[in-house]
This record gives sequence, C-alpha cells and structure tokens, in this order.
Amino acid sequence: MDLEQIWHQFINQLLSNEEINQASVKKFSGIPFIYIHYHSPDNDEQLLSFIIKKAASHSMRGKQLHCETIFVRQEESLYVFRHRFYVPQKKMFCCGNLCPDCILFRS
Repeated sequence: MDLEQIWHQFINQLLSNEEINQASVKKFSGIPFIYIHYHSPDNDEQLLSFIIKKAASHSMRGKQLHCETIFVRQEESLYVFRHRFYVPQKKMFCCGNLCPDCILFRS
C-alpha cells in the first residue's frame, strides 16, 4: 500500500470542492499537516472538517486504513489541520486480560 498515492488522491479530492482554493501537505517532525485555503460565506470549521472526512474516506476506500484529523489553527481563510492515515493494529496474542478484541474471540 502506497501512502503517497493515497495522499495524492486525498489532496485531489479536496481540491475538487469549489470552496477550497488551495490544499497542501507539509510534514514537521514526521507529523503531516494539511494547509487549506477555504472560502465559504460563513467560514464554518465543522463543514470543512466534514469535507476533509469525506475526501479521506474516498481515498481510503477499499483499503484497511483509518484517519485522524485534528484542528490546529486558523488565520483568515487559511485552516491548518493535523491529519494522518494509519493502519489499524491488531492484537497478535492473548495478554490474559479478557480484552474485547482478544484473539481468542475471533472465529
């Protein structure tokens, strides 16, 4: 699975929205941040978060990936989010604590 291709699809999906003028990814200390120039009549952060979630789900379709998006800051029409795609970790052994995702409960 190539994460660069997924990131490329994700950014293209964001740019397909007419309210987003520019979107880019920058990494600082290995953590990816997305910078989005978002122009909307009401500058609704929750609507932008929904657009990001929808674009991420479109680019993750058919793959075992999850994403996490956290709002960082806003300056006029520039929004910054910490966003990452990650592969879910599955338990490979039983620790004896009877966890709900225990390997013993798999069929």
